[in-house]
Amino acid sequence: MSASAQFGSTLTEVYSNAARRYDGMPAFFRKEKGGSLSHVTFEGLFERGLDLATALIAMGLEAREHVGLIADNRWEWILSDYGILLAGAADVPRGSDVTDPELLYILTHSDAKVVFVEGRTLLRRLLDLRPQLPHVQHIILMVSDGDPVDEGVHLLDDLLTQGAHLRASGDQSASDRMRAVKPSDLFTIIYTSGTTGTPKGVPLTHANMCSQIEHLPIALRPGDRALSILPIWHSYERVFEMLCISRGVSTHYTSLRALGEDLKSVRPTVMASAPRLWENLYLKILGSVKAAPKIRQTLFHLAYRTTRNVKRAERFFLGQQLDIHGRSVFESAFLAIKHSSAWFLSVLPAFLLDRLVLKKLRAIVGGEFRGTISGGGALQPHVDEFFNFIGIPVLEGYGMTETSPVLAVRTWDNLVIGTVGALYPHTQVRIVDLQTGAILYPDTAHRGGGRGLRGEIHVKGPQVMSGYYKNPDATARVLSDGWMNTGDIGMVTFNDCLKILGRSKDTIVLLNGENIEPLPIEARLLESSYIDQCMVVGQDQKSLGVLIVPSLDHLRGAGVEAKSLAEISLSAKARQLVEEDIRNLINHSSGFKSFERITSFRLLAKTFDVGDEMTNTFKLKRHVITDRYAHLIDEMFHQA
Repeated sequence: MSASAQFGSTLTEVYSNAARRYDGMPAFFRKEKGGSLSHVTFEGLFERGLDLATALIAMGLEAREHVGLIADNRWEWILSDYGILLAGAADVPRGSDVTDPELLYILTHSDAKVVFVEGRTLLRRLLDLRPQLPHVQHIILMVSDGDPVDEGVHLLDDLLTQGAHLRASGDQSASDRMRAVKPSDLFTIIYTSGTTGTPKGVPLTHANMCSQIEHLPIALRPGDRALSILPIWHSYERVFEMLCISRGVSTHYTSLRALGEDLKSVRPTVMASAPRLWENLYLKILGSVKAAPKIRQTLFHLAYRTTRNVKRAERFFLGQQLDIHGRSVFESAFLAIKHSSAWFLSVLPAFLLDRLVLKKLRAIVGGEFRGTISGGGALQPHVDEFFNFIGIPVLEGYGMTETSPVLAVRTWDNLVIGTVGALYPHTQVRIVDLQTGAILYPDTAHRGGGRGLRGEIHVKGPQVMSGYYKNPDATARVLSDGWMNTGDIGMVTFNDCLKILGRSKDTIVLLNGENIEPLPIEARLLESSYIDQCMVVGQDQKSLGVLIVPSLDHLRGAGVEAKSLAEISLSAKARQLVEEDIRNLINHSSGFKSFERITSFRLLAKTFDVGDEMTNTFKLKRHVITDRYAHLIDEMFHQA
């Protein structure tokens, strides 16, 4: 291990060091069939990982080969990951929702000879595909139900037993293989689900991931408790679990169905999350408030309003109020007077109402929650403010699979709402003019060195991949001299934080040449309780339109008689209610230009679903939605 690497220069060192440092402490918890909890310690996990690695090597797995790992969140996943990496190989992970064409492509393209599968359903699918996968030599079933398995299929439990016996008899192959792992070796190839085209394999090295572990700007402590709910094969949840292992944090696997119960029983202190979770919780809280007696509604609104005044004032004086223009001394003085007045008028009632009202809301996340790191998509501004103001810190981060993935993240000490935080340590950023390619930031020729100027985000750092697996053309499109073109549009604020404004590929160009980012408009529209999902359209049109998935529950609550989305989409009253909200939300007074206003919309009879119109991280597959609803889009603009 290098002298500068506190936690390890390879993940095998990270795993070994965690076993030594946190011996006896619980690493991962799981629920047994009866509902009771069991756990494995850091030392126990490492030893079982060595058992599995020994069996894999005996099976014929060579160093630096690629191993398929097809499963959802479960403790056997992390055990399999340990075994693969300790054997000097790299895993190729994917969730159980993978389609057959994706499975064929990924396993073939990655050259995987050994494949782990979660259960019988996946095993049957893989066996059916096996004639098209002649290179796959061994399949390992993680969870056994006692039934016999086909030839070439191994049970995980049997391999663990075999490896333990081999080690007991003096086999040191796994220890030797582990010590031979280099920082430049791959530890994984993650195939991006992507919003467009065929999945691309993103190969990440031990050095890529260890740079994230070594330079973490957020304090995680031994004994912290984390809930794992995001797909484990996704790079964001993956890095979070690696960070937890390196810091002695215990991880509890959960699901959307069990989340409410687990928040109460586990009482997590930290977790990684996606914006959708907080948006759903926000709507649930507001729904409860709306259904409460008038006195409780009044108390809630007073509590939130006074707390918001206090928090905004405190953030201003801490230098944590968003600044994208570079405030003058006079502006700052005016705001100082404004926030001081609001603070003095609100601080006492906020203190009292916090204990009476908001403390109960914080209990929803267990009562010991220090915060969540939200990633995988943009957090809606009103949701962002709400949770941070009521005392549930949301530390939004930003990154991509190709960057291991974190490029920027808020911290508890630098929580600037409206941004994704400061750059990750040792990361460089350029803001590049989309039209000319000129570097806008950093450039001393511009005011503030280019802060506040919008352009395409290019990054460079130890977490950036070297290129797509067996895809030099795709690599050349995004990488140049170590600089990664993220394809995102953003700016560096005068707080020295990164603010994301949209995707360069998502940019809508109207007939008059105006370039419009749809994300801020969509974020604003989602503040309507009548709108569950939406996508702004208007490429090469005179104006903008929007496809809307309406909220069945809220519209029915407003008096619309309907039993399904299909009926809601045809309801004149539903259209009227939604249209009023669109006008109230997207207008000049709310900061939108005339060409950003919505002139037409259509209500859809079906939700946008993960794996269909959305990726696993809830990002819209705009090309899929555009193709699917082309007739409605044409009709919308033809009538407009």
